[in-house]
Amino acid sequence: MNPHRTRIGHGFDAHRFTDGEFVVLCGTQIPFSRSLAGHSDADCSWHALTDAILGAIALGDIGDHFPSSENKWQNESSAIFLQHANQLIKERGYRVSNCDITIICQSPKINSFRLEMQRQTAKILEIDPSCVSIKATTTDGLGFTGRGEGIASQAVVLLTPLSNSIES
Repeated sequence: MNPHRTRIGHGFDAHRFTDGEFVVLCGTQIPFSRSLAGHSDADCSWHALTDAILGAIALGDIGDHFPSSENKWQNESSAIFLQHANQLIKERGYRVSNCDITIICQSPKINSFRLEMQRQTAKILEIDPSCVSIKATTTDGLGFTGRGEGIASQAVVLLTPLSNSIES
């Protein structure tokens, strides 16, 4: 198998709500009556994206690189995880071509925060914001997200070689 072909990865993450005043999604603080519980900042969108990137290059998942059993990751920004995944793909000759993140929740409403989330994600991945899609959906009251117990995110990423030439 040629290691310099286009690669795709998919990620998923979910966190339950806890007491708090905001949620963090794609590096953006969104005012809300609760927060997301997690070992780090519980940014389920960037966790899903990090997993998608790691999966695309077959390097496991976020827990392999940043185990929740290690106290040094307690309350850390998920930007660290996404930067790490981006560095790993660059070292292997890849870049993120585009990514698509779906946030699944009844609330908070994220529409007014989408552009900032897009900018924050693009900055870390070193790509144009137009290459980052962020959208939200509800489950119409179904499941844990529908009952307002937490938020889930899915991400898909396309990696392409850094150089324009692809070996055959």
